[in-house]
Amino acid sequence: MTEPLTQSPAEPAADHEPEPPAHPHRTGAAALRGVPRRVRRRLRTLPPWSPLVAGVLAGGLLGAGYGLATTPQYSATSYVVAVPTDKSDPAAALGFAQAYGRVATQLAVLGDAQMWAHVPVATLEESVRTATSPDAPMVSVTATSADPEQAADMANAVARALTGHADAAADDTHVELRQFARATEPTAASSASTAVTGLVGASAGGLLGGLALLVRPRGAARERERDRTPASVPGPASAADVRTQL
Repeated sequence: MTEPLTQSPAEPAADHEPEPPAHPHRTGAAALRGVPRRVRRRLRTLPPWSPLVAGVLAGGLLGAGYGLATTPQYSATSYVVAVPTDKSDPAAALGFAQAYGRVATQLAVLGDAQMWAHVPVATLEESVRTATSPDAPMVSVTATSADPEQAADMANAVARALTGHADAAADDTHVELRQFARATEPTAASSASTAVTGLVGASAGGLLGGLALLVRPRGAARERERDRTPASVPGPASAADVRTQL
């Protein structure tokens, strides 16, 4: 009777003994590896909307910094209109206006315009743009520069050079170009202001923060579930085995 009691049921107990979890917190917080435990606890106590606020603040600061670092640009526009002669009709003037709008940025026109604009041809190529209308025989010449006076001078110079080229070919095209409106010195910058760049940056940061909110709750919930799950304790399987032996 005493001999079975002295035997220890080691093998059945070993079958029910659970294996210790291998770093349960590291699997759910892989992004926080190497961070001190105190810092990780503080991060977990932050409100769930903290990534959104952080993204808005960071994006707004970056956008405002970009607006302050960039130089404001000014744009000035000059207009010329195509006028048909007695030997032509308005439809022909409209077609030639489209053609002159494409010719205005060519080297033949910009080479003459640099004498009045007092800037190199390369600067005119980078700063001058033209536009035409499908309904009116008009060509707009827009120049952009960090100096508002220079922007107006470049636009007027290109419009003057284009008018001269059109007048030289008026006997063949039966269409003349005339100055419709001269470009004036702009009083406000055409580039985005610091407030606009700050709002754009804040919007982008808020978007990234919102995306972070979509990912964070799942990981945080899993971490809380793992922390609340109690460690499994092996049941009294050895006592039942002893009774069966008895």
